[in-house]
Order: sequence, then C-alpha cells, then structure tokens
Amino acid sequence: LHPDQALVDKANHFARSSHARITITDNFEEALRGADVIYTDVWVSMGEEDKFAERINQLRHFQVNRQMINLTGNPEVKCLPAFHDALTITGKKIQEDFGLDSMEVTDEVFRSPHSIVFDQAENRMHTIKAVMALTL
Repeated sequence: LHPDQALVDKANHFARSSHARITITDNFEEALRGADVIYTDVWVSMGEEDKFAERINQLRHFQVNRQMINLTGNPEVKCLPAFHDALTITGKKIQEDFGLDSMEVTDEVFRSPHSIVFDQAENRMHTIKAVMALTL
C-alpha cells in the first residue's frame, strides 16, 4: 500500500526545494515521533464494499488510537479521522461482520481535542460552495 515510486520521486523533488522531510514507513515509532498531524483515509472507498474483509485484515493495526496519539510525544497533535463508531449503517455492519467498534480511528480519539474532523468538514463545505458558485 505504499505510494507509487513516481509520486514519491515527485514529492521528494518538492521537498528538496521547500526543505521538507518525507518519510515513508510502516514503523509506528518512526512515523509518529514528533508528528503534528496524523491523517488517515477510509480503508474502503464507496463502491468497493466487497473489499472490507481484505482491507480490515490489512489495516486494523494502523487504526488511529490513543497509543498512536501518545507515540507522537506531542500533546497538541491533531488528527483527521474517518469511521469511528457503530452508529451508522456501515459502522453497524462492520461491527456485526468483523467485531470492530470502529475502523480507521477510535471513537475516543474522534471525540477528543486531537480531532479536527469538524474543522475539515467545514472547510470542505466552503470549497464545495465555491465550486458551485463558479459553475453556475
């Protein structure tokens, strides 16, 4: 699930000119140490519901949880979570089929000060409004 090498090369090119640092790893401690933001994406995209079992098996150990937050060593770390409880139709199905109360992020982290999901959703709303205004 690592990014395509051409994308990595392009990112490294931009990183050199901006003095950024890019690390691609599946080692939690290396990836999280000193992080300001933990970003996760949905494990299964809409239309790929047949991949839930495969993706949950691959990614369940990468769930954003309290341990990940603590590994950053940053009390101000923020995260952008996704599925976090069993209160939706999809969440309930995942709970019934796979015994998980949450997927990409735990509800504890979702509801904590670390979560900036509502800020992100608000920003997305304004972006959508701008696209609509420009296309009308």
